[in-house]
Amino acid sequence: MKKYIIWILSVVGFGAVVSLVFDFVKKPTEIRKINVSGECLTSVPKDRTAITLRVTTLDKNAAKSMKMATDKMAEITDYLKTVDVKMQTTEFNSYEKTEWNHELQKSVDLGIETRIAVEVSADSMEKIEVMLNKFAGQEDIFTENLRMFTSSETLKPALDKCLSVALDDARARANALVSGDNLKAGKLLSVSYDNVSYGERPVANYRLVGAKMAVAESFDTSGSIVGKDTEITVNVSATFEIK
Repeated sequence: MKKYIIWILSVVGFGAVVSLVFDFVKKPTEIRKINVSGECLTSVPKDRTAITLRVTTLDKNAAKSMKMATDKMAEITDYLKTVDVKMQTTEFNSYEKTEWNHELQKSVDLGIETRIAVEVSADSMEKIEVMLNKFAGQEDIFTENLRMFTSSETLKPALDKCLSVALDDARARANALVSGDNLKAGKLLSVSYDNVSYGERPVANYRLVGAKMAVAESFDTSGSIVGKDTEITVNVSATFEIK
């Protein structure tokens, strides 16, 4: 009986050992990780020029004010459809216009002012100049916010490339941090984009004066727009496996 009990205990003990060994083999090795940041700074040329054409009309009669504005804007848009430009309506507003009268020391009603604006963009400054000369000197037409910008067709591939550069920069930083232990960054485990930005600013304003354009600023001696390239900034946070 005593031998039988010892045999049972031996079997149980062996089974426990086997179970511990199996659990040790089955338990995955904890992955060592490193989290680093990466960045990319680049720029792309501005390949389009845009300007806003605004029609402003004023009349005591609201319906007449709106009709004057819509008729004039229809003339503009009909012409723009015949040339190689893109356009987008940015404002349509009609409101009572008042003005402070210093003699009467009170605000007086001037009528109903209607404002309609459309942004026009082209792939060259020459096309914008032709359009401006078309409407130069016409009553109730004003221009504003002349600017150069980078089209989405040009910006997207540059942005995608910059994201890749930022990720490569993060991997290089990770390798530099662990190289002292003869290790390196392996599989990319996760990545987040902390900051993706690009900046553009208006470069000048035009006023239509007769058949010519009066330029406000940001032009060189030859009369061409001086527009800086669009700057792109990308910051990423990446986690790599350490091998």
